[in-house]
Parts: sequence; structure tokens; C-alpha cells
Amino acid sequence: MKKTFKNKPIFYLLILVIFFSCSSDDDTTTVDPDDDSSIGQPEPVSALNLAEYDNGSGVMMQAFYWDVEPRFEWWNTISDKLGSWADAGVNRIWIPPASKGQSGGYSMGYDPSDYYDFGEYDQHGTIPTRFGTREDLEQMISVAHDNDIEVIADMVLNHNSGGGLEYNPYREKETYTLFDETHGNASGMFNRNYEDFYPNSVSNYDPGSLFYQETNLDHHRERVQNWLWKDENSVAKYYKNVMGFDGWRFDYVLGFEDFVIKDWLEEVGGFSVSELWDGNPGVLRNHIEATGSGVFDFAAFYVMEQAFDRNHDLKGLTDDQVWQTNPEKAVTFTANHDTEKDANEDNIIAPENKLKAYAFIMTHPGYPTVFYLDYENPEFQEQLNKLIRIHNSLATGSLEIIYADNDEYIMQRSGNSENPGLILYMNISASAKRRTITTSWDSSILMDYSENSNYHPKVSEDGEVTIEAPANSYAIWSITE
Repeated sequence: MKKTFKNKPIFYLLILVIFFSCSSDDDTTTVDPDDDSSIGQPEPVSALNLAEYDNGSGVMMQAFYWDVEPRFEWWNTISDKLGSWADAGVNRIWIPPASKGQSGGYSMGYDPSDYYDFGEYDQHGTIPTRFGTREDLEQMISVAHDNDIEVIADMVLNHNSGGGLEYNPYREKETYTLFDETHGNASGMFNRNYEDFYPNSVSNYDPGSLFYQETNLDHHRERVQNWLWKDENSVAKYYKNVMGFDGWRFDYVLGFEDFVIKDWLEEVGGFSVSELWDGNPGVLRNHIEATGSGVFDFAAFYVMEQAFDRNHDLKGLTDDQVWQTNPEKAVTFTANHDTEKDANEDNIIAPENKLKAYAFIMTHPGYPTVFYLDYENPEFQEQLNKLIRIHNSLATGSLEIIYADNDEYIMQRSGNSENPGLILYMNISASAKRRTITTSWDSSILMDYSENSNYHPKVSEDGEVTIEAPANSYAIWSITE
């Protein structure tokens, strides 16, 4: 029988032991890979059955990448993978904006035109969306639910695209702000014109935007609020009650005010994560407080990118991140559709460091996201499956950073009375290393559940043990049977 241990939210204790520590560089042993005696002990060990240690967590799959192929078949492609994703430990999928965009069959959904056309109306040169028909989408959602996977809708709520031209007296020129049955809104629901966008007869405010300044919806207008989240046929309620979506990923929240998300969630509820692209953890925490939504932990993303790529200094992994104070609201990630297509190397974690970044987010607090292209990479998938199993089982309890320097990072999750927790040992040097530490365990033989090391050290009665991390890699230690 599967054991289930669901912890109440707790404060995660972070103890940084860098300069004032019983450990130092003198306690590190460099392991000779050609020395067989360094490999491990001959005595056999029996791994814990991680299926018996369900900590009540899961991971989210970002189930797309930029310009997915084949066009018109993406919902079917996802449907075929849902069973194996569920077996791996995925409990949510985040899909791209599902309604018709101005780019029609080429649209990734971020140019929303008709919020209610999921691939059933002939407009913008196509009936299906880039991802398929409405029937395909509904079938995919049904298969996800059959596998106990929630489906998260990507909501673009500020800029619209694909309407017809009309004279706009508030901008004193023609603007593409006419959305009706013959102008980009074939569903006939949420028809709109220049009065629904900034500025208008009741608001001179123009928030500006990186996207489509002339077609930024005015969320202060009651009619816009009714159509987006308040009325029974609103976008929010239609997506939830008719289409079957379980939650929300709010795109580009810098493009509208916090009350929009707060009111939306109060009206319809559901899992929520905001895309607030800002590496300042204080900014992200303020958004959590103002909206009640979770956030993608861009602070953690940039901490990892700098530690692994730019600075090659693992002390940076101890810097301020949202998961440290708001673990239940921090959605951690190593890549997404935007970072992977961004030409700026500072906005991407290098492929050779991806698995180290995943090891970090899968062992630390927060709700991890796996990027589709990473998971489908045959060089990554086996290890990612191991990391997901570790996350969903042993990654629980308070956190203590045992040691951190340029090359090494060691932390322990305490577990609880029925779960042993884990130790992550990360090493970015060119040689395998061992370090003697004091743990919360005693008289146990350990193993690396990532299977990057086959060393099997024994913990002394006082909790002391020497653990190992392979060169430019990591090991995730816990007790054995």
C-alpha cells in the first residue's frame, strides 16, 4: 500500500554554513576515478521503495515549446503522452493559449482574437487552431483528467489582436479595435470596440505595453470585467465549467493591474501562476501578496543561471529566492518557451547544466516545472524521471544548507517521522569529491537515488558520514532499507 505523508505548509529553515562551519576545504577528498577502492563498498544495499513515500507533491509539465509541430495535431500529440507523464509523477500540464489568434493556423495563441474559438470557426484562414480542433482539445482534457492530471490554461488578458479597423475618436485615427462576428470574433461572444480599450470615454489612462498598445483591454470597465470573469458565460467560467480547465497561467502580468488576477481568482478559483518576468524576489513576493496567485520563481532561475553558467560559483545558490519564503506559491523552472528561443545567453541555462538545475529544483521547496523539450530529450529523460520520483517522495521537510563554496553545494531536507528526507551534494569541479558531514541520520547505509554514484557510505552513530559527488554532477543521498 502506498504511504501518503502530506505536510502542512511549514517555514523552511535555511542555515548557511560557508565561512563559519565545522566543514572546510580541508575536509574535501578528491576521488581518483581510476582507483577501484573509491567506487564503493561491496556489501549490498536495498533501496527504499519510493512509491511508499508519497509526500503529496507533483510536478507540472510545460506541454509545448515555441512553434510546435506538427501543426493541427498538438492536442493529439499531448493526449498520447499523458499516461506516461502521469506514471512519471506529473500532476498538471500547462498548455499554450488554446483559442484562435490573429495568426490563425500559425498562431501560438499569444495574439488572442476570439477567446471562445477553440478550433471550430473559420476565421483568420483556418478552422482548427495551430494545435487542433475544439474536439481534439476536449478529448485531450478528458484524457488528462482520466489520468488525474489537471490542465492549466494560458490566459492572455491584456492585448488583443486581429480585429477590424474602426475610427477611434480617443486616438484620433483608425485602430484595429472592432471585434465582432465578421472581424476576428466569429463566436459572437465578447464582441468589443474602441470603448473596451485604453483610452476611452471614461478613462484617459494608457498603461502602455510592449504589445499592441492600441488594443490593451481596459479592465476597469464593468463590461470587460463581466466578459472576462464575472458573468456566467465569462471567459473564466466558460473555460472552467464548459471546457474543463482546472487553473490558470497568467501571461505577461506586467500588462495589467494586480486586481484583475485577485478578482478572477476570487470569482472562479483554481491553481494559478503568474508570469512576472523579474529576477527581484521582492517584486515577485509583492505580486503574491497583492493577487493571491503563485509566481514563476524567476529569482531562482537567475540564481541558477549565474551559479552554473555565468559565475561558476555555487555559493550563489544560497542567494534570495521566492521558494525560501513562499514555497507554496513558488513555481520553479529551468526553461520555458520564451527562455529557449531568447537569443540572450543570460536568459537560458546551458544544456550541459540543465540536469544540475533540475536536481536543484526537484530537491528544494517549491513546485517544479519540466519543460517539454527537456523531457523529450533522450539524454535527459531517464534522469528526469528519477528526479521527479525523488521530488515526489523524499524532498520534504525543513532545509539546511550544510556547505557551499565555489565548487560544492550540500543541503539536507529533514523529512519527518515517517520520511527520511534527502541530501543533495552538487559538485561542479573537474574531479569527483567526497566530504565528511554530520547528518540527521544514524547507523544507516546510504545510497545515491539519482544513481550518479554507486558509493555506499555508512553513517556513524553520531550522524557523521562521508558522501560523494561525481565530477561536474550531483548525487542525492538517503537511507536504504
